[in-house]
Amino acid sequence: MDSAALQKYLLRLFERHDVELDADEDGWLVTDGDFPAIRAEWHEGKAGEHGRLDVDIVLGEDRRIEESFAGLGGGEAGCRDALKTFEKNAFHVLLAACWYVTDDRRMRITAWEIGVRSWDVFIGPFNVRGADAQPMSIPVEAIDVIEAALKREALTAELHWLRLVHSHTAAGDSRSEALLDNEPWTAGTLALTSVAWPQGGVDYSARCFMLLDVRDY
Repeated sequence: MDSAALQKYLLRLFERHDVELDADEDGWLVTDGDFPAIRAEWHEGKAGEHGRLDVDIVLGEDRRIEESFAGLGGGEAGCRDALKTFEKNAFHVLLAACWYVTDDRRMRITAWEIGVRSWDVFIGPFNVRGADAQPMSIPVEAIDVIEAALKREALTAELHWLRLVHSHTAAGDSRSEALLDNEPWTAGTLALTSVAWPQGGVDYSARCFMLLDVRDY
């Protein structure tokens, strides 16, 4: 799917949620001629490899959310698979925190006290892929340990975003990763590693996207 088709897809996706964005010639969708702005780009995979959808959301002159999603299958089918993953995993969280359109059926919304500030927290679902398409229960402590780790951080008074990933192979190998504002976050990774994730002879990955916005008074 080329950039023009992706721009059209995203434009319609936002329109379905009553958000009108303006399309520019570089593939960006902008908000009233300003930030936030969003753009997607599809990268076809090499032979036997999955393609990748990159989604960039520019928050300001020097702040940008960068998320990527694998697409199962080749060509347009792979791209549409990645777009569905984006919509399920991250879109509604972004819509709530960046465009102020909230659907609490699509995420968990809560408030945390971190440092001397209160934060609105938008937590997307853990999107599980693999596991032979069987339902899988994600441990509730996966978010609890992240909250505890964040409370030990000195967060600046601005929007922050996290990507949480855990993967498990049928051979029993497991790996966790946490990113904070696009950068590897060691404390978060260690926190995720401490969680009792589902085991068993299956391959799966579980991914969660969340945003924290400092609360205005």
